[in-house]
Amino acid sequence: MTDLLIILLAGFFLPLFPMSMVFNAILDKVERCWIRVLLFLTWPLIGLFILLNSKLILPEWLLPLALFTSALYALRMLSLREVNQWSGFLATSLWGLLWLAIMQATPAELLYAYAISMSTPLVLLILLSTGLEQRFGAAYTGLYGGLARTIPRFAGILVTVVIAAIATPLFPTFFIMLDMVVETTSATPLAAIALLLIWLLWSWAGARLIQGLIVGRASDVKIADMEMTSIGLYSMVLLALVVGGIYLSGVIL
Repeated sequence: MTDLLIILLAGFFLPLFPMSMVFNAILDKVERCWIRVLLFLTWPLIGLFILLNSKLILPEWLLPLALFTSALYALRMLSLREVNQWSGFLATSLWGLLWLAIMQATPAELLYAYAISMSTPLVLLILLSTGLEQRFGAAYTGLYGGLARTIPRFAGILVTVVIAAIATPLFPTFFIMLDMVVETTSATPLAAIALLLIWLLWSWAGARLIQGLIVGRASDVKIADMEMTSIGLYSMVLLALVVGGIYLSGVIL
């Protein structure tokens, strides 16, 4: 009974359906950017701390539940138009897969690195979403288009951040997913297929998000583009992610 309670508690922070709804419900109520950033950075780390300090042996039924949760939110991302909600669903889908990494006996320090690597692009996306809200009043796809012409510097950073978030080479989540697929292929081929499907859904949802924001007829209203200082800061974080991804590839592959 105690083991089940630990799993249920951890399931709020490393999302398992239906406990996964809690994080997104909280995120919908939060309006301040810094609180959203804090949630994205700390939420999965709390779940990992609970599990890694419980010495719990995870039951096999958690594997299909974790995959189902991740796939469910990846699929739901395809219909979302609000950038913050899209980020929350992607976070839920990503963090749910940390259960697989735990079941594969991944060292604790790597698990924490996985969580931070997955969350960092989402934090950048939250900051960019706030930038859209300040410029246009809302951060919805289809509400305004042609950002590539209206604010090209902002659009370039936005596209790169989305690419980083959906596990594209050479960013850390790509190598994390690749390792998970390789590890599960021999033992549970169906799980590997499910992982590849989830990965595909992320890419599809990312392409739809970019299309809804970047492509289209540009607005005639003059909007302030991203300042060069901000571009430098975002670029430094993205470069650090690439370096981290390359380093991570040497550790886990």
